[in-house]
Amino acid sequence: MQLSLKYDLPFVTATLAYNGTTLEIPNVLVDTGSAGTVFAVDIVRTVHISPVAEDVLHSVRGFGGSEVVFTRQVDCLCVGERRLLDFEIEVGGMDYGFDINGILGMDFLIRAGAMIN
Repeated sequence: MQLSLKYDLPFVTATLAYNGTTLEIPNVLVDTGSAGTVFAVDIVRTVHISPVAEDVLHSVRGFGGSEVVFTRQVDCLCVGERRLLDFEIEVGGMDYGFDINGILGMDFLIRAGAMIN
C-alpha cells in the first residue's frame, strides 16, 4: 500500500468492483481513527451505487462533522496488494471542503492485515 501525503495526511488510491464494473478511486484518506470505510456518493455513482428506497440510513460522525450514509456490499475493495472480497462500504456526501473521495477505515485495515510503518 503506497501512501502519498496531501494536506499533511496519508492518502491512497483504491479500486472498487461492483456488479462487474471496476472503478479506480484516487484521494482516499487512510484514517486509523475511522471505524468504517466510506466513499463519496458522487464517485461511486459511476458504478451504479446509489441510494434505493430499501436502504437503511445511518448517521456517522467524524472530522467532517456528522452526515447520513447508506451501506453497500461491494464485490471487491483493493488498495495496493491488499484485496478484500464482499466488503461492506458506507456511502455519503463527503463534502469536507477539500479534495477527498473516500476514507479507508479500520474495518479495511484490520481485515486486510495492513501495517502502517
